[in-house]
Amino acid sequence: GTVVVCTNEGNADLSANVPPLHIVSMGIEKLIPRLSDLGVFVRMLSRSALGSPITQYTSHFRAPRPGAEMHFVLVDNGRSERLAMPEFWYSLKCIRCGACMNTCPVYRRSGGLSYGSTYAGPIGAIINPTFDLKRFSALPFASTLNGSCTNVCPVKINIHEQIYQWRQVIAAQHEVPFVKQEVLKMAGRLLGSPTLYRGTVKSLEGALRRLPNFMLYNPLNIWGKQRDLPHVPHTTFHAWYRKNRKGGGDGGS
Repeated sequence: GTVVVCTNEGNADLSANVPPLHIVSMGIEKLIPRLSDLGVFVRMLSRSALGSPITQYTSHFRAPRPGAEMHFVLVDNGRSERLAMPEFWYSLKCIRCGACMNTCPVYRRSGGLSYGSTYAGPIGAIINPTFDLKRFSALPFASTLNGSCTNVCPVKINIHEQIYQWRQVIAAQHEVPFVKQEVLKMAGRLLGSPTLYRGTVKSLEGALRRLPNFMLYNPLNIWGKQRDLPHVPHTTFHAWYRKNRKGGGDGGS
């Protein structure tokens, strides 16, 4: 077989050719049937990650250099168990292009380190719980479920649907902290009633301009040191629409 590594700076060539020992560590889901299938994956990977037709370096390693050694390590690490999960096995199709991270509003504002694992972003929110549900039980809740990640995924993984399904699993296994449970119940009642929601937003209009800043920008919260919240809109869309829908012109168009 052939090991193919795609990079933009030639790091694969340097690390594989300079040392006397080349160790290839790869997940079992990264195997493809034929060399003729490679072109599809390389173009799909580069287009989704960089918007380019191909990567700068596509390195093929088929055998060790004379006098050197080459070893292969095929990693399972829970992948076979995930394959047996009807709702979540589709995440094994991931080609690690990063398109879901580029479009995710949560990842773009929080960064990769906040996910606590090698797998970050929306794909990390559905992969990490398969390794350790208790440790990563908070990740599926770090999502707006807007579906943008699913729309841009080149291999058509239903990421936002799996995030929602993980929330159900986590709740069923009682891995949701008590405080979060109560907050979610309150949010459900608030968001489930348009009248209650609009009344709350109107009554808290002044507080919304001050309270989030007080909670984020204090010595106890490191996250807020280098991040700015967007400005609160002067009016809600519902209020704007009620004001302009009968007037026509620019406001009612």
